Amino acid sequence: MPHLINNTTKAVFYFYCTKVLLYNLNINSIIKRTNMKTETQKNMKELELSQAFKLIEPGPVVLLTTAHKGKMNVMTMSWHMDIDFTPIIACVVSEGDYSFEAIRKTKQCVIAIPTVDMMKKVVDIGNCSGADMDKFKKFNLTPLPAQKVSAPLIAECLANIECRVIDTRLVNKYNLFILEGVKVWIDPKRKERRTFHAGGDGTFTVDGRTVDLKKRMTKWKDVI
Repeated sequence: MPHLINNTTKAVFYFYCTKVLLYNLNINSIIKRTNMKTETQKNMKELELSQAFKLIEPGPVVLLTTAHKGKMNVMTMSWHMDIDFTPIIACVVSEGDYSFEAIRKTKQCVIAIPTVDMMKKVVDIGNCSGADMDKFKKFNLTPLPAQKVSAPLIAECLANIECRVIDTRLVNKYNLFILEGVKVWIDPKRKERRTFHAGGDGTFTVDGRTVDLKKRMTKWKDVI
């Protein structure tokens, strides 16, 4: 019996020692995290999570044209990106945009690339709806016939990419369309070639000095 009591006492002792050890480890971990947080706060300012998109806002700002039920339309768009060199382009067209139904039904559009001389006009295009007006007339844009899609090119823009929608699986969840560029046009006579990028807060950044690092891009020499 004394032997049993002795073993029980040892077991209880080891149990509490383990609890104390784990408690101390947990306290040390909390202290360490607190110190790290304090050190981070000394050097960095916390930003609202809802503002994170401004840090990686893509560009340049573009115009997207559609044609549906005999009506042409154009909208301003800044949420887009290349996802393949061919090119395959991902873009967000909100369900609330007048262009949404047109691009979803026709599965065609044109991405037109404006330059800085069109910047104010591009912003104004994005602040009204094609449901209320003919934007081509309102903003004195010249539609040109595309070769492979029904949506028009814009003569005033530096370049135009005719696109077909090839994947709509993420449209319902994210309003994300996957496009394939099928024809590209550029105006070689245009002197102004600088594009501009949205900051997400009503400010815009204009393309600046070009730095040529092609010689260093050894991994990508076949695609640049």
